[in-house]
Amino acid sequence: MPDDIFQRRKKDTLSKSDRSSKKSIDNNISFLCNKINSLRNYYTTSSCSGRIILMIDQEKKGEGLFLKNYHDLISLNQLKKDLSEIKNNKKYRNKIVKFKQEPCIIHIVCRNLEDAEKMLDNAQLSSWKRTGIIATGRRFVVEMSGTEKLEFPIIDKNKILVSDDFLNLIIEKSNNNLKKSWEKIKKLWKLL
Repeated sequence: MPDDIFQRRKKDTLSKSDRSSKKSIDNNISFLCNKINSLRNYYTTSSCSGRIILMIDQEKKGEGLFLKNYHDLISLNQLKKDLSEIKNNKKYRNKIVKFKQEPCIIHIVCRNLEDAEKMLDNAQLSSWKRTGIIATGRRFVVEMSGTEKLEFPIIDKNKILVSDDFLNLIIEKSNNNLKKSWEKIKKLWKLL
C-alpha cells in the first residue's frame, strides 16, 4: 500500500473514539499499543491484555451479557462477593452464568506483507502461540492471541455450582494465566 494512503488510514483509525465495552485501553497493554502506533508501518485496531468475566451463558451476543469484567488479578473475597450479588439478583433467576478467563489479544494493521511478516516473527519470538496474518486485499492485519484460558458454568438457577476450594484453584490458575499474558506483552514490547 502506498505510504500516503497507509498514513491517512492510520491517522483516521487512531483518531476514532474507543468502541470497546471497557471504553478505555488496558494499562497492561497500553504501552505496547503506544509503541506499535509510534512505528511508521504499523497501527493497532483492537487489543486486550487478558480478562476475567462473569457473563450470562447465551449463544447470541448482545447488551447486558457481561455481569462483571476484571482486567486485573482477582481475589477470593472479590469473586465470592460478586457471585453472591449475581446469585441473589432476581434478574438472573433462570440463567446460567459462566466464568471466563480470556488471554491477551491484539490486532495490528501492517503497511505491506513484508511488514506483517516481520511483526509475525516478533510475535513468535515473544511466545505468542496463536498468531497469523489476515489479508483482506486492502490491508494486512497481524492477529496475536494467547492460549491461556478457562471457561465453565459457575451459577445455575441462582445456585453457585462450585466450592470455595474450587474457587481458590480457579483464581490461582486465572491470575497465573493473566500474568503469562502480561509477560508476552512485555517481551513483544522489548523486541520492538
